[in-house]
Amino acid sequence: MKIVQKEKKGMLSLWPVRKLLRIHEHQSTLSPPRLSPGYTGFRLVNSSTACAGTVEVQVLGTWGTLCASRWDLSDAHVLCRQLNCGFAESIPGEEHFGRGTGPVWRDSFHLWKGEGSRAGVCGSTWEGGPQTCSLGLGALLTGPMLVFEGAAEVRLEGGSWRCAGRVEVKQQGQWGTVCGGYFWDMNDTAVVCKQLGCGSALQAHKEAHFGSGSGPIWMAGVECDGTESALSECTNTEWIREYCDHRWDAGVTCSGFVQLVGGDSPCSGRVEIRDGDQWKTICDSDFGPKAATMVCRELQCGTALSVAGAAHFGEGDGPIWDRELQCVGNESFLASCPRGSPRDKSCSHTKDAGVTCTRFRLVNGSTACEGRVEVQVLGTWGKLCASHWDLLDAHVLCRHLDCGFAESIPRPGHFGRATHPFWRDSFHCDGTEGHLGQCPVTALGALCSQENDAAVICSGESDSASLRLVGGGSPCDGRVEIFQNGAWGRVLDDQWDVQEASVVCRQLRCGEAGTAYNPPKPERGTGPVGLRGVRCAGHEANLALCNTSLPESAPAAGVAEDVGVVCWGSRQVRLVNGSGRCAGRVEVYHQGSWGTICDDGWDLLDATVICHQLGCGGAVEVVGSAQFGEGSGQIWLDGVNCSGAEDSLWDCPAGSWGQHDCGHKEDAGVICSEFMALRLENSNNCSGRLQVFYNGTWGSVCSNSMTPKTVLLACKELGCGDEGSLDTQRPSGRTSGPTWLDHVQCGERNSSFWQCPSGPWDPQSCDDLQDETHITCNGNSELPGHQHLPNSCSLSLPSPDREKIRAVGGEDGCSGRVEVWHRGSWGTVCDDSWDMRDAEVACRQLGCGPAVSALHEAAFGMGTGPIWLEQVECRGTEPSLQDCWARPGDSGACRHKEDAAVNCSGEWQVWDPLLGYCSRRVSLPIIICIVLGALLCLLLALLAGQLRSARAGRRGGSFPCGTGGRCLPARPGML
Repeated sequence: MKIVQKEKKGMLSLWPVRKLLRIHEHQSTLSPPRLSPGYTGFRLVNSSTACAGTVEVQVLGTWGTLCASRWDLSDAHVLCRQLNCGFAESIPGEEHFGRGTGPVWRDSFHLWKGEGSRAGVCGSTWEGGPQTCSLGLGALLTGPMLVFEGAAEVRLEGGSWRCAGRVEVKQQGQWGTVCGGYFWDMNDTAVVCKQLGCGSALQAHKEAHFGSGSGPIWMAGVECDGTESALSECTNTEWIREYCDHRWDAGVTCSGFVQLVGGDSPCSGRVEIRDGDQWKTICDSDFGPKAATMVCRELQCGTALSVAGAAHFGEGDGPIWDRELQCVGNESFLASCPRGSPRDKSCSHTKDAGVTCTRFRLVNGSTACEGRVEVQVLGTWGKLCASHWDLLDAHVLCRHLDCGFAESIPRPGHFGRATHPFWRDSFHCDGTEGHLGQCPVTALGALCSQENDAAVICSGESDSASLRLVGGGSPCDGRVEIFQNGAWGRVLDDQWDVQEASVVCRQLRCGEAGTAYNPPKPERGTGPVGLRGVRCAGHEANLALCNTSLPESAPAAGVAEDVGVVCWGSRQVRLVNGSGRCAGRVEVYHQGSWGTICDDGWDLLDATVICHQLGCGGAVEVVGSAQFGEGSGQIWLDGVNCSGAEDSLWDCPAGSWGQHDCGHKEDAGVICSEFMALRLENSNNCSGRLQVFYNGTWGSVCSNSMTPKTVLLACKELGCGDEGSLDTQRPSGRTSGPTWLDHVQCGERNSSFWQCPSGPWDPQSCDDLQDETHITCNGNSELPGHQHLPNSCSLSLPSPDREKIRAVGGEDGCSGRVEVWHRGSWGTVCDDSWDMRDAEVACRQLGCGPAVSALHEAAFGMGTGPIWLEQVECRGTEPSLQDCWARPGDSGACRHKEDAAVNCSGEWQVWDPLLGYCSRRVSLPIIICIVLGALLCLLLALLAGQLRSARAGRRGGSFPCGTGGRCLPARPGML
């Protein structure tokens, strides 16, 4: 390090000044300042260096030592600065550097209010009385600044990705933070973003925005002009460190150097590079596999799965980068890659480059399509827990990795052990998702040993014999496609029957063939034809071994049609209309469609099989009479009679498929032990004791290791706003009832309370009332007692963010162009990747029931103003669009002609306190009919009462009474 003199511009923040001025306030004098007479110099002697030794002062030309009776670290700091020696590390004991010579000056130095940067302007007390002088606050600000020699390593911690977080600097082999406060500004942030290859600075955070760090505070009072290439090239005021703590840790948010636009996840899409304040696409001829690898690494998206050209993810509409990215692959950041000279020939948006990354990989297998499953989280690879890993999850992963389908799931440890971190995320796929990131995820309470790691053996990379089924509800039903000449092609036939279907089902390991069919016109393919006129005997190992006609020798188009199959392996079961995947109405997927089960004879043994099949633990309650709402379509099974030991529902005795004597008002349901819900007990609206429902009972959540993000996500889950605080004033004593969870530690990567890592489920996680979690959220629950309802109701009621969304241009508030309120104005949502899951969340937030359709291309007209959100990626369970992953809409990649819209059902769910469940959705017309019917019944009852009274009077010869109690004789015909 070296010390240089540099004038600090501007005023010093009052928070360190006030602390500084209190150091010797009890010694200071308020006498008018004037220069102390006689001082001509200061020096350190009797040491091997110029920055340590006995203090000597020159007075009237004579050097002498200084009395140490009131000498302290604050005085020493000022002297060290004056001598260009940094700051004072310590004050050694008496005669540490040997006995001095000459006179002993008895001056006692102390800091006056508004200390100087030189010892000669500090207050001093002579034997003759107080004589003080100071150059005031301006002199305080004119002092030496610390500058590192060489670029110190910098990183960002605590953020959701590499280019946002708390600033940390490595010095003397140790990481430490940077003090924010008054000094930290956009110039400083710009240098950090530049050093990290993270594009331009978006925001400077001052007060531990990304959480408080630990360890030393290496830099304070940082002063950059924005042109430096590293933070350590900026000056910083050394002495301010003494008055900083980690509450002032500085943070930054950078734009990033690269983004992916138009894909089905944040890790796939068109490549765009940040150049100045613009995002630019890159030509596919300037972008190769090594650059793709760097892009995926930069975005913490794992590795590159494929590189696409020819605007595979859509054409951009901004400027195009004019240089080639010549990455080697070992660069620290994408911005560090060498770049070619400007391109001579122009490139159009029809050649925009794209990439698909994957955060998943298979390791230790003999091929690229088998091995132990590993996941990259925030840049770190780790093993995946196998506690809920099943064939449907494995199917999705194999297909995503272009490895066909899952053949088997080996036992844990089959592909060896690893010392990587262990991720406890449990994926719950239905088999149709494009990648695991689209599947629901839970992690709360997961118990997993290091040996229980997930693995899979996939069928292998696509070759000339590979088949797939598309457009179905599972991997084992849909339209048949075959892989030929590097591309997927359709299979056409005019005599397709169960013999050909049997070969397809056998080849895909999907069991026996159930149905062979020709898809209706809307479901037919439009791509190239792979096979035509297939004739099988039914025993062939794969479809390519059957007699076929190749496309070029086939008869004219239109003779044959697309073909499809439904295999027995397509059967699935799910629970719907509950608050999660482990409670709800039972539905079965059979012959290509979902249907319900009749509740005749439905009991706990039947429900147990369902819960085990879904990986939801055991059954805790059986539900009948459509208490999770009436289904639609087929009623597939009646008279189910399981023993409880079966592996799947279809192994149980039951009536024939589709044979029943029930209506949907008798649809069966179940609540499994893995069903979870949150509430605030003893709550005053959105404040109270946090409890979780698990294994059929409510229990407390313990507060050990609880993070602020945990409280925030709990408040969101409860519909109580988006912020909250942990209450510290709690009673003492022993707990009563279960305490289900402890060490719930939600982080930046978690978007839902249920995804947060925690200790395992344990009814005795803590035993002291002081350890129970009490929180106060910043919002208000929509309904009294809302926190006591299962989430199936809470998710269907109007969201607490209801005022932040609207539907414009439709006939009512439940259909139209989606607009969200942000930064004081309404703006639209881009339709890139807009689908039914996003629409479901929007409708829920609007309080308009389930989504009917997700609309694109400004279906309700183009909006005006900003486009606030792009590439919205909802799972479908979030309470509002603000809880979904999305990119800010300021990239310029979207126009109002792409405004997203929704059609919602306009219905809502009603909580029935007698049933304890949400009843069927009731629409407004039905409510009006019910009210009118009730009024009609009341009117009829009144008329009937009048008639009975009249008849009774006639039979008894009674007289009607007039006013005042006077009775009149009845006249003939009066009645």
